[in-house]
Parts: sequence; structure tokens; C-alpha cells
Amino acid sequence: MNFWQYVSDRHQQLLTDAYQHASAVFQCVVVATVIGVLIGIVTYRSEWAGSLATVSTSAILTIPSLALIGLLIPMVGLGVPPTVIALTLYGLLPIVRNAIVGLRGVDATLVDAARGIGMSRSGQLVRVELPLAWPPILTGIRIATQMLMGIAAIAAYASGPGLGNEIFRGIGSLGSKNALNQVLAGTIGIVILALAFDAVYVLIGRLTISRGIRV
Repeated sequence: MNFWQYVSDRHQQLLTDAYQHASAVFQCVVVATVIGVLIGIVTYRSEWAGSLATVSTSAILTIPSLALIGLLIPMVGLGVPPTVIALTLYGLLPIVRNAIVGLRGVDATLVDAARGIGMSRSGQLVRVELPLAWPPILTGIRIATQMLMGIAAIAAYASGPGLGNEIFRGIGSLGSKNALNQVLAGTIGIVILALAFDAVYVLIGRLTISRGIRV
């Protein structure tokens, strides 16, 4: 059986795995974005706090994904919980770092002008600082998404959802006639999902970032 015949015969399962993979990554990116931007808001005004946040999230990224998932299994069990926790933790660094960089890069004169017309501190943040910091934050989200696409495949080790199951099945049956097809199907599926997500982010950037800021 060649690769295309394999895909044709198992397209329903592959589509299900692809949906679960994309869903897991999307949900974890959303959670990581909320947490990461909040950390950035809390720490960007302080040099030491910003450094602590960056170093802490960097330290998480140095933990091998297989080891982290393995450590989580005794605490939260198999399946979705270790997958969600691991992916969320791994997605924090680029978002936290870019949120801090973006917020620190806002022109101080614009913030002063907003304060001068009577804007509250929260108003300055929501209406001036965050919109101007949005381009680097979006870049951080894009980087996090691309990272998590690959890391999510490791979640199959903990019976997690996604295309990693196809890859692990292929690796586990090396020598069989469909082993290579399984690994290829899972890998190519992840690449296609990553490109699709990135295209969506490009569209979001064009819709949400004003022409003047892009220039």
C-alpha cells in the first residue's frame, strides 16, 4: 500500500486526529496567551520582575517535553490533562517575552498624553499600550503556536489527542508495511496544520494592526 492509498483508506481517522491536534493546540495557546499577557502586564514596568518572568518561563522550556509529560502523568493521569498543562507551560515564554518587549516599547509621550486627557491607568493600558504592543504580542503567539504544533505530537506518549498517535503507532510497528505511511501521515498533517494556523495569524495581523503601525 502506497502513502496515498493509506491516506485514502484512513482519511476519517486522520481527520479526527488532525481536528483533535488543532483543537488542543488552539485551546492551549489561548490559555497561554491570557496567562502570558497578564504576566507581561504585571512585570513590564519593573526590570527585575520582567527578567524573573522571562527566566522562569525560559527554564520551563529547557525541560524535555517527554520528561515533563512523564512527570505530570503520576499527578494528573493520562490523556488530556498532562497534554494541556505541558503545552500551556511551553507556550508561555514567547508570549511573556514579547508582551514585555511590546509594552516597554510603547512611546512614553503617548502614555503621558493619555494621562494628560484624564485617562485612568487601566484606560491607558487597554486603549493605548496594549493596542500598540499588539504586533509583538501577536508574533509571540505565532511562535508559540508553531512550537506547540510539534510538541503536541509527544502528548501521544501520555495517550493524549492528536496526530502524534499516528506517529507513535508507526514508530511502534517499525518493519510493518504501513509503519512509514503512519509516520509520514502524522508528520505531514502537523506541517499542514502549522502552515494553516500561520496563515490565519497573518490574516489576523492584517485585520487588527493598523497600516501605520505595520509600516
